[in-house]
Amino acid sequence: MTEAWRPDDDRTRPASGPVRVRVPAKINLHLAVGPARADGYHDLTTVYHAVSLCDELTARPGDTLTLTMAGEGTGQLALDDSNLIIRAVRALAAHTGRPAQARLHLRKQIPLAAGLAGGSADAAAALIACDALWGTGLTRDQLGGVAAQLGSDVPFLVHGGTALGTGRGEVVSPVLARPTTWHWVLAVADGGLATPRVYAALDDLRAAGTAPAPLAAPDDLLGALRQRDPRVLAGTLGNDLEAAALSLRPALAATLAAGTAAGALAGLVSGSGPTCVFLAGDAAHAAALATRLEADGGCRYAVPVHGPMPGARIA
Repeated sequence: MTEAWRPDDDRTRPASGPVRVRVPAKINLHLAVGPARADGYHDLTTVYHAVSLCDELTARPGDTLTLTMAGEGTGQLALDDSNLIIRAVRALAAHTGRPAQARLHLRKQIPLAAGLAGGSADAAAALIACDALWGTGLTRDQLGGVAAQLGSDVPFLVHGGTALGTGRGEVVSPVLARPTTWHWVLAVADGGLATPRVYAALDDLRAAGTAPAPLAAPDDLLGALRQRDPRVLAGTLGNDLEAAALSLRPALAATLAAGTAAGALAGLVSGSGPTCVFLAGDAAHAAALATRLEADGGCRYAVPVHGPMPGARIA
């Protein structure tokens, strides 16, 4: 059920002009993957962290629902009803009893199928943008409920910050930590990895007895986030999907080794990959790491980022 509309509430007034929303990418500081469930998903315990590589979605009034785009993935990303942005708008329209009408334009920087939840980020942006465009006046928690219908990472990207995800990742609780900016480098690989394929590879490795031992609970990582020391945090990062991603893309091992050689405090595959993420001590260290990785890391490009960032927000 949605909140009752209140005439004096600005959230229930349709926007008078275009609505522009910025939304961050996410990395997983901890990703523990359970066995496959009967529904095909896996139970997860993950610590999400939103970082400063952002997409931007602009929504304008329209008589139909249309989507155009520019930037990363142009010509590769379908813009029809299979697109998660379109599915998000239709889900919000169904939830609020409105016609699904908007003209949407996506300016994309988050690479496709990179382990950074770019599609989920764009779906979160669509929910925020159309809620404001239509004046439906939903709370973040209500929008998170709609987001949970769309994908495991979408609710986190409505909220952002640093958060604990459970279930299949859609049950999100904020992580309480001292205000700290963490600095990272994203080494973006050529091409993507399909998330279902990576999970299937992990299942195969476990069935063969060749997968690393599953990660324990993220207690040490949550404690490190409260200490504000990147060298302490470095020893607590982990990803159960990393071995599967490396089995499908062995060249990622060279990128991880290059990051270590360049002085990264820690490195791991981001989510289902193939992006590798490296922890730096500060902004200058991150910039230097990115330069080294672009030259020697075997990646398409490397970019310094910081976090945590808020979730999808009107710009």
